[in-house]
Formats: sequence, structure tokens, C-alpha cells
Amino acid sequence: MKKSRIVILLLIAFSLNIYSQKKDVKTQKYDVAAFLYPAYASDDQRLRPFWPWGIGEWETVMTMQNRYPGHYWNRKPLWGYINEADPSVMEMEIEQASSHGVNVFIFDWYWYDGRPFMETTLDNGFLKAKNSDKMKFYLMWANHDALNLWDTRLAKYNEDNIIWTGKIDRDEFEKICKRNIEKYFKLPSYYKIDGKPVFMIYDIPQLIAGLGGVDRTIDALNWFKEETKRAGFPGLDLQITMWVINVNYSGIDGSKSENPQNDFVNKLGFTSATHYQFVHFTDVNRSYPDIMSDVEKEWARIDSVFDVVYYPHVSVGWDNSPRTGKSAVMRDNTPENFEKALISARDYLDRHPEQTPLITINSWNEWTETSYLMPDNVYGYGYLDAVKNVFLGK
Repeated sequence: MKKSRIVILLLIAFSLNIYSQKKDVKTQKYDVAAFLYPAYASDDQRLRPFWPWGIGEWETVMTMQNRYPGHYWNRKPLWGYINEADPSVMEMEIEQASSHGVNVFIFDWYWYDGRPFMETTLDNGFLKAKNSDKMKFYLMWANHDALNLWDTRLAKYNEDNIIWTGKIDRDEFEKICKRNIEKYFKLPSYYKIDGKPVFMIYDIPQLIAGLGGVDRTIDALNWFKEETKRAGFPGLDLQITMWVINVNYSGIDGSKSENPQNDFVNKLGFTSATHYQFVHFTDVNRSYPDIMSDVEKEWARIDSVFDVVYYPHVSVGWDNSPRTGKSAVMRDNTPENFEKALISARDYLDRHPEQTPLITINSWNEWTETSYLMPDNVYGYGYLDAVKNVFLGK
């Protein structure tokens, strides 16, 4: 009898421990989503025209000092020049991200020349990682043109030649949407708000130009929403990149409206918004605290001007010189100042309890724009620890 009581007590303790572990997994109150730029892969042949070494844009990072001897930019990743399309590597990244409070990756997603581009990091890395259930993901369609900027042999000449256009017509648009619904939206790990898959679009003028005008774009986006419903979802959370070029579109006559920007976004059918980078709406060639003062004003402006739900965004930094040799440079973007920015974003969410507590961060790994959470030789794990302090507690 004594032994059986011990066994029962042990089973109860084990069950409580499992319950506690499951409960701990769900204690994160906020969804912290970091953009992931999928160019650091070694198994994608389509990357080689830009980076012939076969390691993706790590080539740009590794050759910085050779291309611009004595340049101040000399960053090195503490994890090495890893292949993010390797599932075992991605397992390590998922573990580090989730343990520091990042529980969503927003994959920059590309489509050029009638087919996907840079998709291997998502397909072969993230989705095949054994611990991918620890995180969610969604897509940000980076529908901009592909320029010489990616090619270190040509970027310094600032030619901006278009290699592939980001514009697509209606047939191509429908092909893309149907593919993403079937291939990604239906996965349990795809991030949804109220059951609706979230899909972010980067460049609205490009979208409109490809589809043939505003009215045709509205029709295409409405079709996309209905197609998502036909796939069994309650709808589509269509997310706009809140960026000057996206809301000040010159093809709209706003003369009879008191709020033409909001009318434009509503007319297109977007339901939510966030930013991709601070550089899209403010001067980043200054101190981080000064930038954040303007960022918080921009959050307040968006909140008062637009009907769509806005999810606050925080950029780690900005310095594009690894590609071009010169750049505007965000200064004083220390982990301490970054942590203060995250607190401001958290406070914004707390003032908006009616919306999903989602914050976006640029980014997980934008090394060549110097805006990354991954540990380096300058701040170590400082940025990741800042996320952990704010969203998981010190």
C-alpha cells in the first residue's frame, strides 16, 4: 500500500510538472515577430548570380573589409557564417529566438521571373526543423525590384539596374495567392489572427502598377480574400507595410476627402499595418533616442489617422554600407536604448488591449543593413537579452 501511494504521488507530481511546463509555454503575453531575410543560405542556386561563393549574402558581410579597406564596419556573427536553410542550424536559431521571447518569424518572401526566390530558408530550414512548433511564421511579400544592389561587384557603382521586376499581372497574382494558401496558410505553424492568415505586402505602387491600376488591384485583393475563405479560413488579415510610398500614392484623387490616406488603405482592403524599417519614414542618420521620439509620434499619428489595426514596430538599427560602402548610420542604437524602444512598443500594446498583442522587429538577421538581433562581436547577445528582459522578464 505504501509503495502504491508513493507511485500515485510520483504520478501526480509528474503530471503537475507537465502541466506547469505547458503552462510556462503559454505565459508569453506578447507575440514578438522578427523579420527574417532568407539570403543566408548555401543550397539555393538562384542566389549564385548575386553571391557566387555559394553562401548567400554572407559573402557581402565577409568581404566588407576587402572591398572597403579600413572601413569602420567590421561586424562578425558569433554563430559563424551559418547556413540558415539547414534544419539543424535553424533548430538552434529557433531555440535561441524562442528562449529570448521571439516567437514569430516574418519571412521576407520573393517571387521573380515566374517562380519563388530565396524560399529554401523557409522550406528546408524552418519547416524541417524538429522544434519548429515552438514558433509561428508568416510571409511578407517583398515585391520590390531586384537590383544590382545585392551584387557586391556592382553595388558600388550605384547603377540600380533592374535584374528582375517585382511587378506581376493578374494571372501571376492568382498563381501566387493559390500557391501560398495551399503551401503555407494551411500549416498549423502559420501565424493567424482570429483564425485569419496574416499576409503582408511590401510595395503597394509596384502591386498597383503590375495589376493595372487601383480598381484592378482592389478587385484582385478582394479575390484573394474570397479565395482564402474558400480554403476554409474565416478570412485574410491583409497587412500593409506602413511606409510613405504606400499611403501617399499619387494615383488617388484625395481632394474631396478629409483623410485620403486612410480612404486609400481602406479602399484596397487592408485590415492591419506595421512598419518594416524606421528608414521608411524618418531620418535615421542621427541618435537612436532622437529617432524613437519621432517613432512614438508616428505610432500616435497612425493610431489617430487610420482605421486599420497598427502593430508597433521597432528597428534595431540602420547602416547599409556593407553593400554600398557608404550609408546613413543610426547612432547610439545600443541594446540599452533598444530595450527602451521595446518597452515603448509594449506600452503601446498595453494601451490597446482590444487588439492582438503583436510587435514587429527589424530584424532577426539583416546583417548588411546592420539591423539584426543575432549575436555579434560588438554587443554579443545584447539585443536578444533586451527582448527577453522586456517580454519574458529579467
